[in-house]
Order: sequence, then C-alpha cells, then structure tokens
Amino acid sequence: MFLSLTQILFDEAHLDLDIVFRTGEKYRYKNVPLFVYEGLMGAESQGHYMHKYILGRYEFERLD
Repeated sequence: MFLSLTQILFDEAHLDLDIVFRTGEKYRYKNVPLFVYEGLMGAESQGHYMHKYILGRYEFERLD
C-alpha cells in the first residue's frame, strides 16, 4: 500500500520538505536536496517515490 499525500511544501533555503498525508499527519523531512523534491513532484506515483527515495533516508519530525 502506498502513501496518499495531500500537500507538499519545500523550503529551498532550509531544505525542509513538509508533507501532509491523507490521514492529516504532517511531517517535516530535513536536508532534502532540491533534486529529490523535484523528483517527488514529477513522479507518476508520489507515494511510491516517498517510499523509495525519502522514507528512512532523511531525518524527520512530526508537526502539530
């Protein structure tokens, strides 16, 4: 089962990638290179891309 993303924000100055999932959970992934964000935005399946290239690879925090 792949993830369903409802919002994606990228802060290029700080390399923070903020993701809001369909469940309403919000996470910030830190030090994500611009090319990874661009790949996510251009991916046929953003959930699959998250699993393959982001989850478990970058430090993250859950946002309130």
